[in-house]
Amino acid sequence: MDRQTQTQRVKSRVVKVESEESWDFFIAQANNQACPVMVHFTAAWCVPSVAMNPFFQELAFSYQDFLFLSVDVDDVKGVASKMEIKAMPTFLLMRQGTEIDKLVGANPDEIRKRIDGFVHQIRSYKTT
Repeated sequence: MDRQTQTQRVKSRVVKVESEESWDFFIAQANNQACPVMVHFTAAWCVPSVAMNPFFQELAFSYQDFLFLSVDVDDVKGVASKMEIKAMPTFLLMRQGTEIDKLVGANPDEIRKRIDGFVHQIRSYKTT
């Protein structure tokens, strides 16, 4: 592995889900810490999904209080089925193990808008 690849791995805040067990673990950890979760359901053969990876990495750095997960639907079919993922890319916003919002398609502006709306809603709730 070259130095640039190592640096990129260290800098990533997106966790790749490798199995249903790791999915359950990460979701349980997020629930225990009251941490919202943003999930990118992707597939290696899906050009729009792959094209969204740098944007998703950028989001992960912008929203430090979130857990960012990446799920390849071909590698972890059980999770994709359980979450009713029908197309890629699909972005899922979760809180306490429950789906809050789902966006199908490669639309960076809409994804950011929805996360910002969720964050604003949470902050408003905490201040009242």
